[in-house]
Parts: sequence; structure tokens; C-alpha cells
Amino acid sequence: MNQATQSKLLFNQKELNRCHSRLQQTQAELERLHPHFCQGKVVKKDDTSLTLGTVYRRWQQALGFAFTTHPESVKFISQGKHLWTVFKTKGTRNALAKILKKTSQKLDNVTHPIVAIAQEIPCSDDADYQKWLNKNYPRQADLRKMAETVEVFSYTPIISIIMPVFNTPECFLKQAVESVLSQVYPFWELCIADDCSTEPYVKQVLEKYAAIDLRIKVSFRKENGHISRASNSAIEIATGEFIALLDHDDVLTPDALYEVALLLNRHPDADMIYSDEDKVDEHNKLKEPFFKPDWCPDSFLSRMYTCHLGVYRKSLVDQIERFREGYEGSQDYDLVLRLTEKTNNIFHIPKILYHWRIHCESASCVANVKPYAAIAAERALADALKRRGEPGRVIQAANLVGHYVVRYKILDYKLVSIIIPTKDLADVLDKCLTSIFEKTVYPNYEVIVIDNGSKEQETVEVLAKWQKKYPDQFRCFPLDIPFNFSKINNYAVSQAKGDYLLFLNNDIEVITSDWLNAMIEQAQRPSIGSVGALLLYPDNTVQHAGVVMGIGGVAGHSHKYYPADAPGYFNQLSTVNNYSAVTAACLMCRREVFEAVEGFEEELSVAFNDVDLCLKIFEKGYRNIYLPHVILYHYESKSRGYEDTPEKQARFCKEIEYMHNKWRKYIKCDPCYNINLTCKHEDYSLKI
Repeated sequence: MNQATQSKLLFNQKELNRCHSRLQQTQAELERLHPHFCQGKVVKKDDTSLTLGTVYRRWQQALGFAFTTHPESVKFISQGKHLWTVFKTKGTRNALAKILKKTSQKLDNVTHPIVAIAQEIPCSDDADYQKWLNKNYPRQADLRKMAETVEVFSYTPIISIIMPVFNTPECFLKQAVESVLSQVYPFWELCIADDCSTEPYVKQVLEKYAAIDLRIKVSFRKENGHISRASNSAIEIATGEFIALLDHDDVLTPDALYEVALLLNRHPDADMIYSDEDKVDEHNKLKEPFFKPDWCPDSFLSRMYTCHLGVYRKSLVDQIERFREGYEGSQDYDLVLRLTEKTNNIFHIPKILYHWRIHCESASCVANVKPYAAIAAERALADALKRRGEPGRVIQAANLVGHYVVRYKILDYKLVSIIIPTKDLADVLDKCLTSIFEKTVYPNYEVIVIDNGSKEQETVEVLAKWQKKYPDQFRCFPLDIPFNFSKINNYAVSQAKGDYLLFLNNDIEVITSDWLNAMIEQAQRPSIGSVGALLLYPDNTVQHAGVVMGIGGVAGHSHKYYPADAPGYFNQLSTVNNYSAVTAACLMCRREVFEAVEGFEEELSVAFNDVDLCLKIFEKGYRNIYLPHVILYHYESKSRGYEDTPEKQARFCKEIEYMHNKWRKYIKCDPCYNINLTCKHEDYSLKI
């Protein structure tokens, strides 16, 4: 006998002894409660002792093979743990009688397993994703360790899995149910509402599963009511503290509920939990992994990105009156919009816990996004704006069904101070100023240029020209000091009169005429800190679309060098999104926000001062936001040049050190990014 086998046998014996002890406790509890069964006449008096003894012996028999590689043994251990929890928490005659009845039924089926042995690592035609799966997907050894960990959980809430069903293809329906039966975490119930399916096999399959496992509860609706009513019917039979949503043709990973329970043991106040997801095709191959950010409220207003797996505190779902009729197709989006207005206890598990089925009739296919679903989402979003007291209109994002841009009503057209540091390069500055004054439609702004020691006569002439042309809107202040971006902009703020501050590089050219309007729409919101824009190189590739922490060692620009019309990673480039930071090449914030964080850090003279500013703003509880519909050209670093001398490189190294010392936690894990995505490139590729 080798060491591994011996170790496994010792582990199995230890687990068997523990389960045997627990069964003895269960038997004692049943015997103590036996008179109550007789009084309630749930079980015939003559049969009670026999039933109790039979149940006990059959559980012992089941445990005799509980640690083979057979998946049925895992299911019996899982059911035993659930049974013990029900005994401890329910304690009613009817509940115990039901448990005895169903236990006897399913133990008769012990030699007829339904759950097939799962493949160790799923397959994908995507080579990079296959590498990721090989590295990260839980193996049997991992699942065994998880099962051990469950034993020491101090908190084991029952999770009610809500699954509305209607004419599901039989093989997909079975896979969905079996994925629940295969869960490492045993304290669940599967609440199924059949929405009056017309296919006869649906009822047969559901009844068979319900007879085999007491945790499976089925409600057969007498009439078809569509997804919202069916989901609510499933919730009505749920008794768990949390509900998890499972579509009738999708698949949970075996560790899904374990990861949820693990998070709940760390954060028992969680009201909403969501995970990453991928898709599974008709050949059971995985594809299109979606690694999501942590909770980003403004990203969510652009589209339903939390989606699968979604777990919600049932009392809160009941409080908001569950799913609303009339929002079918986007009923979950509407639910989360309402639920997140009631709580901030929202947590993200950065792991793939859900496989979303792709087939000809599924909503996971882009081609199957129904018009009624998009209309329902738009309506749900408009409702949310009204409830929140934020006047605005919802428009569809360009060429993206199911994605939206909220254009808020500008409440007060306050003065905007556009701050531009410059040095020489008169033609660059002139192009910038021309685009501002000729294209901007916002009526109330001033331009403040800080001349950082220009020597060229052409620059003097350009400044004089604009001063003469717009004497009430244009002001120039000389500041002849060694270049320090932070110090220059802090000085400019002291001279500015505006309630809004817009920091703008001199090598920027305005493209969209309502750029200031769109930025103020967001900057006026009390929850928003800084607002950034889509900046393009002259060749119409992306220079900036938000800043991601950790890329390149400190921070990098999202989707850099992507074509301007590319949607980006799961449409990230084309939608409004929260980021940890945005570039100060074009950054707007309210003066009060800027002053609350004491402006730019002057120790960061060139690099990362904007990132530092945004992180200070973020730490104050504000959100930073990127707007894809505010578009400008950026002729990057023309005034300052590049880090191409020993002196500049030494300064750059010091700035890197400063950022690592101050912002290490964000560099290590950006909440607006995902730890499964690369920090080597700006393209949202996988970390493999």
C-alpha cells in the first residue's frame, strides 16, 4: 500500500467515524421526538419504530461506501448533513415526517445513481482559456478539501436555488439539476417551478429527481405565467436565508455554493453576491469567460453585468416584492436595480461559478437578444432614475442592444474652469484652443492657460490672440518653474473661478461638441468624483479609456491601441464604466472634491499624479467614471516628451516607488478590474 492510498484510507476512516457519530445523534433525536410523531399521527404507531430503525440502518449502509470514488456517495453525505441541519433548525412534526418519507424513498434508489462522474477539467476550444482552466478549475482533491472546510464553517445558511422551468430540452434540464446535486456545499434546496410545460417528459424528470432527494422541491403551475411569475412561484416554496438564480438549462460548477458560503462566513452581512461566468455550448465545451469587476454602480447602469451566478438575501427580495411582471427578459436586471437601492453589502467572487448555456433558443446568444428584453431593460432603468430622484433619459449605446447610456439633466449650468498647462509648441496649443472655442456648446466656461516658461515668440502671439478674442473667457498666467504637473495645476486652481475644474493637456483636440455637457452631467452627481473621456491617437486608435491599476507595474490605460470603434472586452470600451482612475489629460471634478483631497500630490511631478488624485478621491467614497461618448484627440506628450534621459528615468523610478508604498493594495488588486486578467497588457487578456 503506497503512502497516498494509506493517507486516503486514514482520511476516509476519520470522516466515517465523524459521520457515524452524527448519525447516532440523529437517531437519539428521532427517538426523543418519537412520541410527537405518534400524537400527530403522521406515521402509524405500529410502523414508527420499524421506520426509524430502517432509516438509521439504511443511512449506515449508505455511509459504508461513502468514500469510494462514486459520486452517489458524495450525494448521500451531502444529504445527511442537510438532514441533520433540518432536524436542528425545523424541529416540527410535519417536517420530520416528510424527511422520513423522502429519506426512505431515496435510499431505495441508492443503487441507481443519476449523477454521472464529472470530467476532471472541462474542455475549451479557446487555447488560452483551456490553459486558464487547467490552472484554476477545481479538481477532485480541491473539492475534498472544500468538503472538509464546510465541516468547520460556523455559519451554514440554507441556500434556495430558484429554477423556473418551461419545456427545457431534457438533457439540459438533467444537467442543470445534476450540477446542483454535485455541490460540495450540502445545505441547499432546489426550488423548481414548472411554468405549465407542454412536454410530458418535463414532469417525469422533475418528479423523479424530487423523489430521490428531499432537498428538491417542485411546484407545478396550472397556467403559463412567463419568467417573472414562475420565478416568484419558486421563491414561494423557498425556505433558505438566501436565494440563488439558476436558469433551467445552465450549469453550476461543483464549488459554486461552497464559494458563496465561504464568503458568507467572512461577510455574514452580505445581501448580494455575484460571481464570474462563462458559456457552455451544446457539446459541453466552455468559452467566452467573463471576468467581472467588483460592484461598479455606474457600469451596472450601462448593462446587466452581474448576472450569473447571482445570490440574494431572501428577506430583501421579499421586501422589494420579488420579480415584477412586465419586465420579462430583463426581470433580473430590474430586480437588482431595486435591490441595490436598499443595500451596499454587495460582494463579488472573482471565480467562474456558472456556465451559461449557448444553444439555438438561449438568451446567451447575442442574436437571441429579444427586442422586448431590451425594451424591458430600458424601462427598468428609467424607473430606477425616477426612484432615485435623478432626472435623465436613457438612450441605447451605439450598435449595442441591451447596453445603455444615461444622459442626466444638467441641474445648474455652473462655471467650468478649463485648465491647460503649456510651454511653447504654439501650433499645438492653438489647435487645442480653436477646438474648444469653436466646438463647445456649453454656455458657461473659462479657459485658464498656465505658461510654464515658453520661449518661442509664436507662443506669445497665440496667447495674445486668444486673450484679445475672448477677454472674458480666456486668462493666461505665467509660472516659470521646473516642470511639475501637480504644482502647475494646483496653482491654476487657485486662480480659477469655476465650481467645476477641467484639467486638459495642451495637445488635446475636442471632437464632440457636447463634451462639457456630458461631463458635467456626471460630475454634478454627489456620488461621482472624477470624470474621464475617450482619448484617441490621430490614427483613431485608443489612447485612454480609463486607467487600470497594476498594468505595467503601477497603472496602464484600458484598451490602449484598440480601434476607436471596437466594443472592447465585453463592450467595456463602448459603455460608461467605473474605473479606479482616469487620466488628467482630460479630467473633470467638482472643486469641492478636488479641495477635499488637497489637490495633486506635488511629490509626483510628472507621472501618476492623476492616478494618485483619483485614488484619493476613491478613498473618500466617490466613484470615478469613464464616458465613451466624450471623444477627443490626444497628441500625447508633445510638450514634455518621453522618459529618455537618465535624469527622467531616475525621477520615474522614484514616482513608481511612491505609488507602490502608498497604493500597493490597488496595484495588487484593482476593484474595477479582475485578478484573473493580465497586468502585462492593456487588452483584458487572461492571466495564464
